Amino acid sequence: MSKLPVKLEVFEGPLDLLLHLIDKNKINIYDIPIAEITEQYLEYINAMETKNLEIMSEFLVMAATLIKIKSKMLLPVEETDEEDDVDPRQELVERLLEYKMFKYISEELKDYEQNASKSLYKEPTIPDEIADYKQEVNVEEILSDITLAKLQKIYKSIIKKQNDKIDPIRSKFGKIEKEEISLSQKLIQIQSYGLKHRLFSFRNLLEAQHSRMEIVVTFLGILELIKMGRIRIQQEDLFDDIKIKYIADDIIQMEEDEF
Repeated sequence: MSKLPVKLEVFEGPLDLLLHLIDKNKINIYDIPIAEITEQYLEYINAMETKNLEIMSEFLVMAATLIKIKSKMLLPVEETDEEDDVDPRQELVERLLEYKMFKYISEELKDYEQNASKSLYKEPTIPDEIADYKQEVNVEEILSDITLAKLQKIYKSIIKKQNDKIDPIRSKFGKIEKEEISLSQKLIQIQSYGLKHRLFSFRNLLEAQHSRMEIVVTFLGILELIKMGRIRIQQEDLFDDIKIKYIADDIIQMEEDEF
C-alpha cells in the first residue's frame, strides 16, 4: 500500500488524524473498521519524520490503543446471557465525538474572531493648530439679551425633555436579578426539544440561547447527553453544521450533585 501523502503539521494530534482518515474514507464514526484504520494510522506513523518525543509519544499511545482494540475484535465472542455486549470501540468513538464537538466550537469562535478583527477603531486626535486655538469670547455681548424669564424658560424646557425620556411603565419595574442557569434544567430542555424535533441543527440550538453563559451550559449538556447515549451527532463534511439526533424515547431528570 502506498504511503499517505500527509504531513504532521496538518494535524493537531492523534484524534485529529483519526478524524481525517474517517472523513477521507467516508466511514461511519459509529462503525469504524478498526483493521483498516489501524493499518492507515500505522502507515502514517512510519512516515513521520519528527524528532519531538512529546508529539511522537501521543501518536504512539493512540497506535497502541488501536492495536489493542483490533486484537479484542479479532478474539472469538463468547456466548453470554448479557443482552448488551460492550463494543471495544465505544470509548474511542466517544473521544472522537467529544473532540469533533470541541473542534467545531473552536472553528465557530475563530470565525467570530476573524469578523471582529475587520473592525478598526481610530483614537480621537486633534491637530495641534486646532487644539491650541482659543476663541475670544465677549461675555457681555452674549449675555446682553439674557433675562431671568428666558433662563427659567430654558430650564423648564430641559426638565420637560428629561421627563419625556422616562418610560412611564418600565420606570416602575423592579430590579431584574440575573438568573442562574442550571445544567440539570438545561438537560431537561434539550431532551424536551429533542423528543419533539428528533433531528435538529447544533448551530440553530446555540443561536437560540440568550447569553454566553447559556451557550456554554447548552454545550455541556450536549456532551453529557452524548455520554449517556441519549443523542447522536452526525456531520456530512468537515466543518459543516452538526446534526443532532435524539434517539431516546423519554426524558430523564438528573440532580446537580450527579455531575
